[in-house]
Amino acid sequence: MLAGCSRLFFLPESGHRWDPATVGIEYEDVWFQAEDGTRLHGWFLPAEEPRGTIVFLHGNAENISTHIGAVHWLPDRGYNVFLPDYRGFGLSEGRPDFQGVHLDARAALEHVAGRDDVEEGTLVVLGQSLGGSVAITTVAREGEAHGVQALIADSAFSSYRGIAREKFGEIWLTWPFQWPLSLGISDRFAPVDHVRDVSPIPLLLIAGEEDVIVPPHHSRDLYSAARPPVELWRFRDVGHTQAFARADVRDGVVAWLDETLGF
Repeated sequence: MLAGCSRLFFLPESGHRWDPATVGIEYEDVWFQAEDGTRLHGWFLPAEEPRGTIVFLHGNAENISTHIGAVHWLPDRGYNVFLPDYRGFGLSEGRPDFQGVHLDARAALEHVAGRDDVEEGTLVVLGQSLGGSVAITTVAREGEAHGVQALIADSAFSSYRGIAREKFGEIWLTWPFQWPLSLGISDRFAPVDHVRDVSPIPLLLIAGEEDVIVPPHHSRDLYSAARPPVELWRFRDVGHTQAFARADVRDGVVAWLDETLGF
């Protein structure tokens, strides 16, 4: 059971469910490589007159073809979006693990920062759920080196070991063993231990008060551990990664991006 604990964080789906072009979403297939040689795939959604470019790190299940719904609207609001798939997800090669997905996130930053159609000083990272946690640690370690100007983490958990303990505690079979089982989860990349190093890059944390997957106390813990500039937006009647379904949240995020990037 201990050996399989880390696999609870990764539920990849190979292939794609659909092609964005079928609904009129312009995109570019992108192939890039992680530091360890793993070949990765992603989609680049171009804006007509971009004010910035967002690297979107998705959650722990399926692939970019199911997560594109969270960000497909951003090019119409003036922001390019790059959606990479972690190793083992979608068309990307390999098998996911904690070390690997962080290598993949760094490779995504390197790819976008090196593109000729991405203006220097306009790079943003946006992560949801697992992707938000990966984004925090990646930006804390690599953000300034790759010119990241802002970070948004939606429904992120503060600790891999902590969220695993909570999930084990929800199941009658594993409830008595939640503490010993959680010790099998590495917290080497725990966002709460790295979030203070995101500063001086502006950080926006988003949490749904009705989130039962990653309860909002995780975002509050991250907020408490972070250094300015940091904001925490909490929304009533919003569940896990549901905030972007609301028009007012989309408008607020674009306004925050414009202000943060100086537009």
